[in-house]
Amino acid sequence: MTRFVLLRVGQTLIALLGVSVVVFSLIHLVPGDPIRAALGTRFDQEIYDALRARSGLDQPLLAQFVDWLGRALTGDLGVSFRSGRTITTELGDRLPATLLLAGGSLLIGLLIAIPLGIVSAVRQGKPVDYAASTLSQVGVSVPDFWFGILLILLVSRTLGWLPPGGYVPFTDDPVESLRRLLLPALTAGVVTGSILTRFVRSSVLGAMQAEHVRLARAKGMPERYVLRHHVLRNAWIPVVTITGLQLATLLGGIVVVEVVFSWPGIGRYALDAVNGRDYPALQGSVLVIAAGFLLVNLLVDLLYGKLDPRIRS
Repeated sequence: MTRFVLLRVGQTLIALLGVSVVVFSLIHLVPGDPIRAALGTRFDQEIYDALRARSGLDQPLLAQFVDWLGRALTGDLGVSFRSGRTITTELGDRLPATLLLAGGSLLIGLLIAIPLGIVSAVRQGKPVDYAASTLSQVGVSVPDFWFGILLILLVSRTLGWLPPGGYVPFTDDPVESLRRLLLPALTAGVVTGSILTRFVRSSVLGAMQAEHVRLARAKGMPERYVLRHHVLRNAWIPVVTITGLQLATLLGGIVVVEVVFSWPGIGRYALDAVNGRDYPALQGSVLVIAAGFLLVNLLVDLLYGKLDPRIRS
């Protein structure tokens, strides 16, 4: 198990290094001068030269990368050109909103996918199976921004049940925070649940065809007992992997959902950095998103190895 853990950690670190190289290279290939864009109409040559020297943009690209990576390893992601604040601080301010939205969306997705996928597999070929497959296809196909706007118009504007957007920290007002979370989490959760439903159904169907399940049925065991103790126990292993991937995607920020509902997450922060040509902010946010994605995948791999000893060999 130790060898398995070390191998996965090593692969994650190598992947993170590769991501940092790609992110740094692609951002610096984008045309335009970020310092000039940040100054706008307040352009002054002395201030311009000072900001370039302060940000290190007057150095060769290799020197810039080594300096940026070295500071990033200590938690220093630089200073935003637009706000003048440290990027670590700005990302830290947005992290609770991202975690809240990702957790709420995944919870809604699982509440949709687990019962729907199991019923669809158990009733394979029946009307409920076709209905579940149709709903899953619709959930994946419908654009999330359209679904979000529809929810705002129906639930917020017409019925007046929930606020149309905005974010309130959970520690400030738990009730209001959850009220504002429900619509964006439902928008992202429907898509997540639609994707997970397919995998739950496929995994349960595969487990139902196993020889030990057939043997249990041949012995006359009740179908509910067979489903609970023989089918679902083995069906969860593949589902864990896709659930981890969905969580990593949600942690990276659902940019469209965050924009529609005015949610101050990391994904929206990265989008604002792109629009403002804020190199340090964009580099830092993408690096944090990639690190979160790789960390979740590492944890899923370790959990997968724990659940299935064959993976560790």
